Amino acid sequence: MNKAITDGIVLMPLPFSAGLGVWSRGDGTPGSDTYATSTSATFVSADQDFGGCLELQKTSSTTQLRYMGETPILPGCYLRVTAKIKAIAGPLPSVRIAAYAGAAAGGEASGLTTSSTATALTAYGDIVEISAIVGTGNRTGVDMVWPTAAYGHFGIDLTGTSGGVVRIDDLIIEDITSAFLGDMLAVVDVRDYGAIGDGVTDDSAAFEAADSAANGRRVLVSEGTYFMGSDVSIQSRIDFVGTVTQGDEERFILQKEFDYQTYVDAFGDEELAFRKAYQALINFADHESLDLNGRRINLTAPVDMQAADPRRTVYATRRVIRNGQLRPVDGAAWDTTEVTSAATYSSSNSKQLTNVSNIANIPVGSLVEGAGVGREVYVSAVNVGQKIVTLSQPLYDAVGTQSYTFKRFKYLLDFSGYSSLSQFVLDDIEFQCEGEASGIMIAPAGLTFHVRDCFMTKPKDRGITSIGRGCQGMMIDRCQLISNEQALTVSERKTVAFNSNANDVKVRDNRVALFKHFCVMGGTGNLINGNHWFHGDTETNSVRQGGIILTKPNCMTAITGNYIDNNYIEMSNEHDETPALGTQLSFGGLTLTGNVFTALGAASWFNFIVVKPHGAGHFIHGLSVTGNVFRAINGNIDRIDAVDTTFAALDPTRMRTIHFSNNTFNGVNEPVYNPLHLSYTQGSVAKSWTIDTGSYLPFEGQARFVESVIAEGAIQDSSNNTVYDMPYFDGNQASDKQSIRLTFSKSVKGKVRVMTRMDNPT
Repeated sequence: MNKAITDGIVLMPLPFSAGLGVWSRGDGTPGSDTYATSTSATFVSADQDFGGCLELQKTSSTTQLRYMGETPILPGCYLRVTAKIKAIAGPLPSVRIAAYAGAAAGGEASGLTTSSTATALTAYGDIVEISAIVGTGNRTGVDMVWPTAAYGHFGIDLTGTSGGVVRIDDLIIEDITSAFLGDMLAVVDVRDYGAIGDGVTDDSAAFEAADSAANGRRVLVSEGTYFMGSDVSIQSRIDFVGTVTQGDEERFILQKEFDYQTYVDAFGDEELAFRKAYQALINFADHESLDLNGRRINLTAPVDMQAADPRRTVYATRRVIRNGQLRPVDGAAWDTTEVTSAATYSSSNSKQLTNVSNIANIPVGSLVEGAGVGREVYVSAVNVGQKIVTLSQPLYDAVGTQSYTFKRFKYLLDFSGYSSLSQFVLDDIEFQCEGEASGIMIAPAGLTFHVRDCFMTKPKDRGITSIGRGCQGMMIDRCQLISNEQALTVSERKTVAFNSNANDVKVRDNRVALFKHFCVMGGTGNLINGNHWFHGDTETNSVRQGGIILTKPNCMTAITGNYIDNNYIEMSNEHDETPALGTQLSFGGLTLTGNVFTALGAASWFNFIVVKPHGAGHFIHGLSVTGNVFRAINGNIDRIDAVDTTFAALDPTRMRTIHFSNNTFNGVNEPVYNPLHLSYTQGSVAKSWTIDTGSYLPFEGQARFVESVIAEGAIQDSSNNTVYDMPYFDGNQASDKQSIRLTFSKSVKGKVRVMTRMDNPT
């Protein structure tokens, strides 16, 4: 590229033969004295070396010669100024290229280098060539770096002893940009627009100026370290040889080259690059996703996602991070922080601990442990001044003052610094936790956090943690979560794949292996479809834990088409500050349809469905268990259902709308049905027939109602006469209330089919 050729720009000064009225004795600006009438300068038309030339006598300490024409200084254009000179008489001076730098607005552009290194003349008649390069970029070989100049008045200075006479050939100014950039049509260098690259000078304006001038070309960040003291947004495609440094609050947005690898090139550090790329993602509307380019990012500490952009605490626009791997680097940054503090709990402020000692040391996101604390209760907020800790869930039996333990696990991606985060997606990411770190901590509030097609491998403590209601509408789709506790027995495991506190969580088509719990769900309206979670071990007659723990009694949850392997579904109310039944809803709202339940080597007392009331008076209203397969292998189990009475029993007299039907039982000693179809034969005549339902009703419930009675063959009296009477029934018979009684108008015998149930169907 040559501006004289491509743009017709005139760079060369007029020759001396054109007259000395355009050659200044001063700085070259309009109005300065010229050599046209000076007795110290004359034009020589026939010099044996130069032809026409200027003969000049040095008459002052610095004798100046400047061309009064304005030579333009253009970004990205580099000029070489050359002069040939010889001494012919008197003292021998030194000579240098020199110039006046003019600003675009008029006047001198201050603070710029305006001369080259001086060269001493050492002999008469010897031709000495001096030159200097001037341009806007701070490049090696550029003598005068002029990022703020618009034009120049170029010439030479004679320095040293006065009185000497020299002859000067015509001054040459030429475009040598090609010596610096091989292809100026394709690349614009930030140094050409004033970038210094010393890691201290603020180069923000130079970057944006280069971007503005690129006009479809690529921007080049040459070697150096470029400090950005303000937000910078680059619209052009960009290449990095040098690197960028910037504070946490300033944003560096690459609109065309927006992917993780480009940010690695820009910042030279993969952790910093990830934070800055994420910062750009949530501050630029044209990109909905950050591509990690399939790269593995080694993290030396948890990534505080909110701290990556400290100016934002709320975000609610859909954004995606996808296609990469995250891995912790061993170190103390992943160690669990554990704090023990005394605090007071009251059921009237069900999600608060008050008068908390040592509160300044309790991190947001800590797991809370203590007497009367349910599973997966976390610290959502900390008010140090008021000594109040806000909890993700109420406590079921902790009224009063006691000591609590707060454990803060460390997560690869930690969103807990946000007050609210919505519509955020993690897609096709492998979380290689390696037993060193946990996976993801969600913000305390927000909507529709989505994790899809991800692998969560060997989390240290937790896979995905919700510390508040940021899991409202959360979706977990087509992921694999593999525990770090595979070698441990079930009773030794402590890790949880995920938890939720809010409603409308969708969990679909995931594979989950060998955690203590698949999930603890504290909200309602959940859909759990097409998953396979297995949590067994190689022990015989081994303990099994809950796979899904539903902690809202009326959970409004559908669990459909899953493979539920060596664990059980538990309905609990441990996140209720008043767990005894009062005005709240009791257990119910659960549908189990089309699932495959399997137990391998489990103890005979293992059950697939467990209800665990934490307070008295509860019952079940609305439970449908239909079309499932229940199978025990390597040893039968007694039954599929049970009530855990550790804290309280269910009230069997209030059961309503419970359906156990069309299920398949293998290796189960006592299948359960509701309604229960029985065939009963009365061999001797009796007016009242007592029919025992055994243990076939769910949760070993009472035989409360008979829906139908039909004779199988004739009902006969003692004389074998057929009797056409319709009996009436009485439920809750015998000491265990698991029998019904049919009463006829007279003593009869025969065989009947009876459909009875342990609940009120309406």
